[in-house]
Amino acid sequence: MTATADKPAAEVVDTVSLTIDGTEVSVPKGTLIIRAAEQVGIEIPRFCDHPALKPAGACRQCLVDVASPGPDGNLRAFPKPQASCTMTVTEGMVVNTQHTSEEADRAQKGVMELLLINHPLDCPVCDKGGECPLQNQAMSHGRPESRFVDVKRVFEKPLALSSEILLDRERCVLCQRCTRFSKEIAGDAFIDLQNRGAQQQIGTFDEDVLDFDGYRPVGAATVDEAGKAFSSYYSGNTVQICPVGALTSAAYRFRSRPFDLVSSPSISEHDSSGSAIRIDHRRGKILRRLAENDPVVNEDWISDKDRFAFAWQNLSDRLTRPLVRKDGELVETSWPEALAAAAAGIKAATAADDEGAARGAAVLTGGRVTLEDAYAYQKLARVVLGTNDVDSRARVASDEEQAFLGTQVAGTGLGVTFGELEKAPAVLLVGFEPEDEGGVVFLRLRKSLGRQQVLTVAPYLTRGAEKLGATLVPAVPGREAAALAELPADASEALSQPGAVIVLGERAAEAPGAFVAAQELASSTGARLAWIPRRAGERGAVEAGALPGLLPGGRTAALKGPRDVVAKAWGVDALPSAKGRDTAGIIAAAAEGAIGALVIGGVSASDLTGDVAAALEATGFVVSLEVRRSEIAESADVVLPVAPPSEKPGTFVNWEGRLRGFATAIQTDAMSDHRVLDLLAREWGVELGTGTVEAVNAELAALGAAEAAHRPAAPKAKAARNPRAKKGTAVLATWHQLVDEGALQDGEPYLAGTGRVAVARMSAATAASLGDAVSVEVSTEVGAVELPLVVTEGMVDGVVWVPVKSPGSWVARDLRAAAGAVVSVKGAA
Repeated sequence: MTATADKPAAEVVDTVSLTIDGTEVSVPKGTLIIRAAEQVGIEIPRFCDHPALKPAGACRQCLVDVASPGPDGNLRAFPKPQASCTMTVTEGMVVNTQHTSEEADRAQKGVMELLLINHPLDCPVCDKGGECPLQNQAMSHGRPESRFVDVKRVFEKPLALSSEILLDRERCVLCQRCTRFSKEIAGDAFIDLQNRGAQQQIGTFDEDVLDFDGYRPVGAATVDEAGKAFSSYYSGNTVQICPVGALTSAAYRFRSRPFDLVSSPSISEHDSSGSAIRIDHRRGKILRRLAENDPVVNEDWISDKDRFAFAWQNLSDRLTRPLVRKDGELVETSWPEALAAAAAGIKAATAADDEGAARGAAVLTGGRVTLEDAYAYQKLARVVLGTNDVDSRARVASDEEQAFLGTQVAGTGLGVTFGELEKAPAVLLVGFEPEDEGGVVFLRLRKSLGRQQVLTVAPYLTRGAEKLGATLVPAVPGREAAALAELPADASEALSQPGAVIVLGERAAEAPGAFVAAQELASSTGARLAWIPRRAGERGAVEAGALPGLLPGGRTAALKGPRDVVAKAWGVDALPSAKGRDTAGIIAAAAEGAIGALVIGGVSASDLTGDVAAALEATGFVVSLEVRRSEIAESADVVLPVAPPSEKPGTFVNWEGRLRGFATAIQTDAMSDHRVLDLLAREWGVELGTGTVEAVNAELAALGAAEAAHRPAAPKAKAARNPRAKKGTAVLATWHQLVDEGALQDGEPYLAGTGRVAVARMSAATAASLGDAVSVEVSTEVGAVELPLVVTEGMVDGVVWVPVKSPGSWVARDLRAAAGAVVSVKGAA
């Protein structure tokens, strides 16, 4: 076809006309027959076909009669039925499905009979029963009776592909959806077809085939055993797309029937992707979570963390009633008494002493809360407590990062999208490891493997980066700014292509000058900037103004004009003008006795590098808003229970800036953080106006985005000097692994078993300085961790990498250090 005057050539799509079961249809050229049939409402049975996977033609269930015009223009029928999931349409083709062709119907029934020859008749105990495509299609497209009278084949069952994924091989119909997903989508080819003939089966590789160099699951006694495990962060997707009951999850196996479950759409709380999920629950308890199809965000997939990490909210330490400390012990009490005690305690702790001096209050809220919750926390801090000491970043942060977020992120709406990131010709990653810190971001990048150039500024090339075909831009932790300034010419040229993207992770805050250098690089190359934090609530907290120097919409708290705009909208005379402290500053000030009261919500003490115990001890009064008992809750004077995401409505703002609203899945009496804070403010006689999701969103909409004059000044920072690692020391590199010991993964031992064993990584030259060591002790003045040593090819010399919060390696708690710090290293035999 040619371009027309009213339609540019780029938008013209070649179409093909054909006839399916007597109905004429026009579809884009290259469309598969099975997809063309779907467009006219004709259902062709299938097992191996999946719209997100490449055609395989493995099951042969979708056979149809096909005729196409020959060279003379006359229709010529194919000699036998064809697989409609592998054949593309052609002009003038005539397709007859099982509805109009006896031969196609007979062929489909024959294939179904063959598939059922060895299939067990165990539907009553199979987890797939009630939602099984094989069960459904056997009834609709199969023979009423079996002619098979011999003994069916059997296998030992179940075969544990990992601690989470179990395989019943006798149920498998060899559709290869699982192996195709593992190879094509996740890049984790740990399972494949084994043997031939009647004994062909899906199975794990022999340990001699794969060697992951420390990339092994928890529970594997040796590195060799890694070859036996389905070690993938996305393995749960194979269970969902399995068309039979061959693949099941240990967490859900034999737990329920689909028709016993109540299903509710929701959004995952585990990372900033905002993946769409479905919550299946029964009698008020979540039994499983599935991926919902969302073409613009997570498509058909979610990470195993999104899928399996939900038990944390219903453990035995779940808080259901408020607690107040009496005679040194936390005791259950009523809501009115708890709220009154909290308000009175804060007032007393922040009141002026006899000499007129007063200690202020501060608010800490982690990155797990919703947009509405974050808004309520910062509004309570500024309107009720009169302070800008409020921060949602329960991690290393910086003023440079805050300025970047105020100028480039907050109030900017939808920025770089998943689709644009996927289609970008070049992507530069700075302080960001997609497979560990991005969830489905990794899958969208890998979807473009071979068409996209990925560069990563990091101390070594991780296995996840290798699966993206990434090129390493070596950098000592803390020196990422210098690496960006000295980027090779070919890398800069790649970023100069239209559509190129520079991705900054939250760890860029650990590198002075990284945000400034990234903005300068974007300005010189024309590349777009994207910020992808790790936690689900971080972008929403930025929009809500839950940072010490930012007000809602990206307004700077340092200027009177923006403060007056917000104060007028809130109906108050003025907002606090003193510069606020970030999380580290608040913890340090509290430990010195400079803060009278702390309000803390959704923060794990083990995530903070400061002396949290000393801070809690020295603070006059502590109020904790939590779902479960925690270290902070146990040290608090008042504990106010709040609802987990499944029991409340709310909004997460994903890294794109896309609003991801969700409704209440399970109705309980638990209240959202913003509702509890609204009730708490009333104890001061203040109407905070955050009692409902609708009220908060209305306020945010009324405030809108900040105008340019009301935003912070552009970030300024100097690049850090290269840390000097003397003999016996190394520069620390560290980040979270996707499956680790975070608080939101508690209570799920099967998922925990798939986590990667914590190791210490060094280059060959750095490891050689330790002699014949097989393990490494990494220490600071505070404490030490000892981990197995893995020599890593291509790693920057003088650096040691350990995971942030994996078994045996809790960096913030045990070392109180962050990436870029110089730590002591000592080898052990």
